[in-house]
Amino acid sequence: MAILKILKYGDEILRKKSKEVSKVSKKIRILAENMIDTMYANNGVGLAAPQVGENIRMFVIDVSQDDEPLNPIVFINPKIIKKSGAIKSNEGCLSFPKAYVDVRRYKNIMVKALDLNGRPFIMEAKDGELLARAIQHEYDHLDGILFIDHSRNIFDAIEVLRQNDLPSIEQDKILDEPELEEEILKQESVNKE
Repeated sequence: MAILKILKYGDEILRKKSKEVSKVSKKIRILAENMIDTMYANNGVGLAAPQVGENIRMFVIDVSQDDEPLNPIVFINPKIIKKSGAIKSNEGCLSFPKAYVDVRRYKNIMVKALDLNGRPFIMEAKDGELLARAIQHEYDHLDGILFIDHSRNIFDAIEVLRQNDLPSIEQDKILDEPELEEEILKQESVNKE
């Protein structure tokens, strides 16, 4: 299989909304395999089609740990059908080499998608585990939303991007998420007690 070129932050394709996959064809299956290989080659846990220049609603994830067998999951035309709770997550992205910031995420999610055989499946990810955060991160890519848009501290995000020679944050893309922030602040105050 092939290792694909990952687009870097600043490329306009990363900000475009992706189109539904009309048919899980051989071409789609080959793209998914190449995306999995590219994700592994770059030590990632997820990769969305727009990151490799393909404007379609598909992403791949593998959250297996060091001693576990590889377990890549392909999500085609995913939809997050349930979300609850809130957590703080320190995230990076293969399109933002070496840049990490604290973001807001839902703690629990349920997603429905098609697999590589075109069969529907539903997956639940709970308790802010890596799978829950990775699904949200990759799902956002399909709508042109990037992890820095969820930044808890815009000044930290601006500085991290500057230090890594990446374009500055797009102020108009920053998401206002008061409910998530409020819940995270509550948890932080409980943890301090």
